[in-house]
Amino acid sequence: MAVATQSETDSDDGISDPAGLRRVRNIGIVAHIDAGKTTTTERILFYTGRTHQMGEVDDGTTATDFDEQEQQRGITIFSAAVTCPWREHTLNLIDTPGHVDFTAEVERSLRVLDGAVLVFDAKEGVESQSETVWRQARRYQVPALFFINKMDKIGADFESAVDSITKRLHAHPVPVQIPIGAESDFRGLVDLITCKAYYYQTGTLGAKVVEGEIPPDLEEAVEHHRHQLIERVAEEDDVLMEKYVHEVPLEPDEIRSVLRRATVEGRLNPVFCGSSLRYVGVQKLLDGVVDFLPSPMDRPPIEGVRSLEDDSAELRRPTADDPFAALVFKIVAEKPLDLFYMRVYSGRLKSGSRVFNANTGTKENVSRVFRMFAKRREQLSEAVPGDIVACVGLKKSLTGHTLCDAKHPVVLEKIEFPAPVISVSVEPRNIKDRESLGTALRRMERQDPTFTYKVDEETGQTIISGMGELHLEVLTYKLDKDLGVPVNVGRPRVAYREAITRAVTVEGRFVRQVGGKGQYAIVKMRLEPFEPAKGAEAFEFVDATKGGVLRSEYIEGVRSGARDTVRQGFLAGYEVLNVRATLLDGRAHDVDSSELAFEQAARLAVCEALKDAGPIMLEPIMR
Repeated sequence: MAVATQSETDSDDGISDPAGLRRVRNIGIVAHIDAGKTTTTERILFYTGRTHQMGEVDDGTTATDFDEQEQQRGITIFSAAVTCPWREHTLNLIDTPGHVDFTAEVERSLRVLDGAVLVFDAKEGVESQSETVWRQARRYQVPALFFINKMDKIGADFESAVDSITKRLHAHPVPVQIPIGAESDFRGLVDLITCKAYYYQTGTLGAKVVEGEIPPDLEEAVEHHRHQLIERVAEEDDVLMEKYVHEVPLEPDEIRSVLRRATVEGRLNPVFCGSSLRYVGVQKLLDGVVDFLPSPMDRPPIEGVRSLEDDSAELRRPTADDPFAALVFKIVAEKPLDLFYMRVYSGRLKSGSRVFNANTGTKENVSRVFRMFAKRREQLSEAVPGDIVACVGLKKSLTGHTLCDAKHPVVLEKIEFPAPVISVSVEPRNIKDRESLGTALRRMERQDPTFTYKVDEETGQTIISGMGELHLEVLTYKLDKDLGVPVNVGRPRVAYREAITRAVTVEGRFVRQVGGKGQYAIVKMRLEPFEPAKGAEAFEFVDATKGGVLRSEYIEGVRSGARDTVRQGFLAGYEVLNVRATLLDGRAHDVDSSELAFEQAARLAVCEALKDAGPIMLEPIMR
């Protein structure tokens, strides 16, 4: 082994490891669209022996893009899990989409993974979705290494790509390889840790790698980059710094061991290079995954709370001795039973067992457990900590729910998904399918957390909402082909949002007298922008009246009127976000006042306030 290893049963943290979790890597391949994630995954499956023939994205023959739409469009739409061996280690790998419309697939995958490989196009460097997936990885504190792909592409520039990572991601890239040549001249790479050159014979599909001499014209660049590598690694360890200061050569195992620790703790990011399409560099990338990315044992214990009502902290260590805890991160609607993907954090999950859903407070049956290889399944008798598996039998569980031992409940942190941004109307082509449409939409909403639907009360139309036009195209195709409900689709409508930029105080008067009982309500209110807490509502109402000046039902009427008016917007009829409405004062009449009157007074006050509060449209804006 190239890395400083520990016993399979003992560790520095005192946790036994009889299941060999230190030889497990749960990783995701993430990147901007068309950076080469799926091609890289396909090469990994071939070199690890899980497939005997490499598929191609352009031909629609890859293992992880098995959905019909993925094959037709040549893009990844749904994340796919595969398991493969490398150097006596088990790699649980998830290939994720790169298109921004399917960012939820990346979000939920990174939530349950221990490490990530960020793939970059050698010509383009950091692109827009690269920044998004990097922020997602940082949110969940997922250690990452970088792979500069497509070194054979016209315009490929390794130095520029690394520089863009530093500037745009504010990451800490440390090249452990540099390429030999670029564009059509790209033929191999130099390992800076061992100072050896490796040349790939593409005629053998990259399976044959020849070790050779470093080209003379690269010697200066190798010396420069190796010096930088040694310097960065030495800064992470006092013993290595002592050797570095006294110019004592560092052994490769020492460099790998310290670089691994710094990578796991998120302080450094090893950089690899290659061309997956031309079969160059993937085996060395696999070595990097084993050498530098964490096992489940290297990650801190997962933290949760005892229940939704009791926020006492609960920890679960990655051992079979701790009570069972797992997080559902994906649901695939299949016939006859839905498939639930989950990450097991502690304890054991056995086929035919009964588990407790801590979010709903109900017990669920797990009839069978599977290890997934894209669309193929391998049935397991049980799953242990660190496993990413799928099961059938659950009924009420949803994405983000925690399954656990009923005697030792725990609620793990949920997965936060972005709100839908675009909507279209749909109607069944056949009247008889109207009821089937509702059933199909409920199944899709259960499967995709970024998809919602509603029936417009005024028009009676069914409105579906998603992350973009491509997302909605995929969903309507699925309605037709998978769920058997063909629909007609209306024009897209962007779900814009509005905001205000300054505080304003106004008075709202609703005074009417037309024979008999009148209407009387006067309110003084302040509208101001505010920043809601994570997961909190974007509208906040504050009652600042004193001395019981208004009855409680009148205050509730003010709250309702203000909230409804804010949701209707001002500039273009879209909801106004991040608004705090404060009721400062009010006047009521003994006979003519009512809850409805105060609701109307609040509506008038908020409408007037929105005019003067500097209303703006929020980005993004679509023409």
